[in-house]
Amino acid sequence: MVDVGSKATTRRTARAEAHVRMLPATADVVRAAALPKGDALVAAQIAGILAAKQTGTLIPLAHTVPLSSVDVSFSWLDGATLRIAAEATTTGQTGVEMEALVAASVAALTVYDMCKSIEKGIVIEGLRLLSKTGGKSGDWMVPVATKAGQ
Repeated sequence: MVDVGSKATTRRTARAEAHVRMLPATADVVRAAALPKGDALVAAQIAGILAAKQTGTLIPLAHTVPLSSVDVSFSWLDGATLRIAAEATTTGQTGVEMEALVAASVAALTVYDMCKSIEKGIVIEGLRLLSKTGGKSGDWMVPVATKAGQ
């Protein structure tokens, strides 16, 4: 593990996203919360938050970070592509990029798991960091030209 003991304690945030592409009929069932396993978005939100809290045990050499907050939200980019956005926040000596990425990825996997009984060809794509704030390296944001799924 990298020694972060001499780093300044600062407020740090990170935002990440993932896209889940499915058939329009599957998307309709997700929107209606009518899947055999229940409401995919509620399950995915909880799974993403819990996963962020477990990042230090999932990713070798990652620090266990005391999270101040984790948020997982959803929006539809078109009729059949679900955008999952995750944000993690802490006040500490290391960033929360991995926590935001883990939250987005596990939320996407949960949507797949909830929907696999009605569609096997769902595609998870576009997992990436959107922004981070705080720390020695300062703030970073994905360049504008690559936003909105480009």
